[in-house]
Amino acid sequence: MDRMTRRQLAAACAAAMLPITRANASLSPVRVELPQGGSAPALGMGSWHLAQGRHPPAEEEEALRTGLSLGMSLIDTAELYGHGRAEEMIGRVIADRPRDAVFLVSKVLPGHATRDGIRDACAASLARLGTSYLDLYLLHWRDGGTDLGAVVAAFEALQQSGRIRRWGVSNFRVPDMEELFRIKGGTACATNQVRYNLSDRSIEAALQPWCERHGVPIMAYSPLGSGNGLLRHPVLARVADRHAVAAAAVAIAWTMRNGRTISIPESGSVSHIRQDAAALALRLSAQDLAELDQAFPA
Repeated sequence: MDRMTRRQLAAACAAAMLPITRANASLSPVRVELPQGGSAPALGMGSWHLAQGRHPPAEEEEALRTGLSLGMSLIDTAELYGHGRAEEMIGRVIADRPRDAVFLVSKVLPGHATRDGIRDACAASLARLGTSYLDLYLLHWRDGGTDLGAVVAAFEALQQSGRIRRWGVSNFRVPDMEELFRIKGGTACATNQVRYNLSDRSIEAALQPWCERHGVPIMAYSPLGSGNGLLRHPVLARVADRHAVAAAAVAIAWTMRNGRTISIPESGSVSHIRQDAAALALRLSAQDLAELDQAFPA
């Protein structure tokens, strides 16, 4: 895995207004290896609620730019988010950056999950994002009529045309993954994006072990708990105080602790993005992990 240099670590800590403590002076891996070669940033940004009036558009765009400048170089979006407005916002943010400086992920709705439907949905997402390719394209979820064979064939066609680099899935359970892997070409799945945080560890029972056995990284959405009070938990606050970071950084670092999980917190606030970015330089100790396990049992 690629690692931050000390100069990069110092720059990231300074930009996020963090001290370089013993915890973050231990250089953290910042990328996750992908099964078909290459890697993805271990920490990125989600966009589920962006471009929907929660914050002024300029503030949300500045939050995304701040995250990119602090090393959160993966941006996850979907045709669903804001009916395409999130993709349009992201397109404005990345327009003045080298394309290879951003790892861009989008998702196709199951209602478009036919060969022609996926092709057309991808073309529309690329137009809104103002780019010629996606680094990763996911099936957002699976409904009862989704033909996984047609999905894989459509993704392969997009790869061959250069419009996507890799493909994966989202919200798949173990039976879905097993069916996918029985399809010719299905083992090329680069990730499964699922909900995962300290207060929701349900994937650890079966899905996460299955993905680890088959070399499929997890992409964790809602790592901060989606407003369920997770960040106010006293144990999380105690661990955060120990490392002089915000509780959000600890919650995110916990999801990234095994080096095989990509975490995609979402925020339209510059100050919150700065707190999230501190997870890149945070190494949780055995004591930290034990306390968190006791407070948030699997």
